[in-house]
Amino acid sequence: SFNSLNHDMTLPEFKFIWYMEYSHRMWGRAVGLAYILPAAYFWRRGWLSRPLKGRVLALCGLVCFQGLLGWYMVKSGLEEKPDSYDIPRVSQYRLAAHLGSALVLYSASLWTGLSLLLPQHKLPETKQLLRLRQYAHGTTALIFLTALSGAFVAGLDAGLVYNSFPKMGERWIPDDLLAFSPVLRNIFENPTTVQFDHRILGIASVTAVTALYFFSRKIPLPQRTRMAVTSLLAVACMQ
Repeated sequence: SFNSLNHDMTLPEFKFIWYMEYSHRMWGRAVGLAYILPAAYFWRRGWLSRPLKGRVLALCGLVCFQGLLGWYMVKSGLEEKPDSYDIPRVSQYRLAAHLGSALVLYSASLWTGLSLLLPQHKLPETKQLLRLRQYAHGTTALIFLTALSGAFVAGLDAGLVYNSFPKMGERWIPDDLLAFSPVLRNIFENPTTVQFDHRILGIASVTAVTALYFFSRKIPLPQRTRMAVTSLLAVACMQ
């Protein structure tokens, strides 16, 4: 990396990025211990029900898998690529997998914790409520996809290609949007297309969250659910 990219890096600058990476690894290991050690203790004390044991095993397995993905991602940035003239960087595919796994782990942990702390609301299964639930699941999938597309932006440094909004340069649709062949390759490897997709997905996510909020206002919901939908809209606008 020093020979290919950061020729003028000083020792203090190197120490800064080294300690960032080291802290990230140590924090990840601490998270693993925070999962596995209490889980083993609760299991041994007999405090876990049979369904909860399955969740705990899945979460602990996902923690280990997340660490393995992190190693696999970093490894891609250290491999020699004699046929490539690009700067050293980790694989955008592995970066997206690492981020996606982290989001799944966080969401599953939060869902499990809230399920134990808060009693489930028993609401009548009306058509409106069923539609709201389906729409909420669809919005979740869209937000997840938007976050993954952000990993491709980061992995390809695609944020540096265009820095104007809402247009990209002087055009709404850039000329080099489909410059790579085959066409499908543009979605994952063309920095212009990756940034364009991330913009579209981001706008779609905010739109979907806003529509979800207004649709929820038409349905009688518990205070906790209404607070969650309102918080989602606030965070989407802030993001």
